[in-house]
Amino acid sequence: MNLTKAVITAAGPGQRALPLQSLVDRDGHEKKSLEIILEEAVGAGAEEICVVIAPGDEAAYRIAAGPHAGRLHFVTQAEPLGYGHAVLLARAFTAGQPFLHLVSDHLYISRGESHSAKQLADLARAEGCAVSAVQATRESLLRFYGAIGGRRVANRPDLYEIQQVLEKPTPSEAEQVLAVTGLRAGFYLCFFGIHVFTPAVMEILAESASPQLSVALAELARRERYLALEVAGQRYNTGVKYGLLTAQLALALDGVDREKILAQIVDLLAQRG
Repeated sequence: MNLTKAVITAAGPGQRALPLQSLVDRDGHEKKSLEIILEEAVGAGAEEICVVIAPGDEAAYRIAAGPHAGRLHFVTQAEPLGYGHAVLLARAFTAGQPFLHLVSDHLYISRGESHSAKQLADLARAEGCAVSAVQATRESLLRFYGAIGGRRVANRPDLYEIQQVLEKPTPSEAEQVLAVTGLRAGFYLCFFGIHVFTPAVMEILAESASPQLSVALAELARRERYLALEVAGQRYNTGVKYGLLTAQLALALDGVDREKILAQIVDLLAQRG
C-alpha cells in the first residue's frame, strides 16, 4: 500500500477554532494544535496533506501549520453539511489512492517509540487494507464517538475484524450490536480519531445523496476487509469541556517538564485544600 497522502477535517462549526489553539508540546515548545496534528501525520509517512476547512480559514491555518505549511492543500466546505461530506470533498486530492485520515479535534499521546498514526499506517501497509484506530471506551462516553463491533484476529489481542459501525450509539444499542469478547463490562471499541482508508470509502460516500461517514464505514466492512487496531496510546478530545486543558496536561506530563508540572499540581491542590 502506497500511503503518502493524508486528509484532516477541520470545518465543523465547533471544531474550526481548535487547531488554532496554542499548546506546549512534550519537548516544551509552544505550538498550535494543528502543527502537533501535522507532526503525527508526517511521522506516519504523509507527504501531502489536505485540510478541509470552513470559508476564510486558510490564512490562519497556513500560519498555524508552522514548518509543514508547504505540504498543505486546502478544500473549503462552504456549508456545514457533516463529517462524511467533509471527507468526500477531498476526493480529488486523494485521486483514487489510499489515505491517512485524522480529525482536527483530537491529540494523541503514544506509549513507546512509535506514534499512534505510524502504528496504524505501518499495519495498513503490511495488511493492504483499511484500518481504523480504536480505544476501549466506557459506555458513558459513547455519545462522543463512533464505535465498532467485530471479532478478534487470532493471536492478535489488539486487532479486530470490523463487522459493524455505529455513530454515537446509546449504551443499549452498543450492548446489542457492538459487544466484543474480551473487553471489560461496560466498555466498547470507539474510534480513536485516526484511520487509513482505501479508495472504496470515497466511492461509497459518493454514492449517497447525504453522505455519512459511519454509514459508509459500515458498508466498507461489508465490501472488503476492514480492521481495527487498539493502538498503544491515548486520545484526547479537545472539543469536549476541559478537553484542551486535559490534552495540555497529558502532553506536559509525558514531556520534559513532567516533574515541574507535577510539583505545580501538588502546590495547587495544597492551596485548594
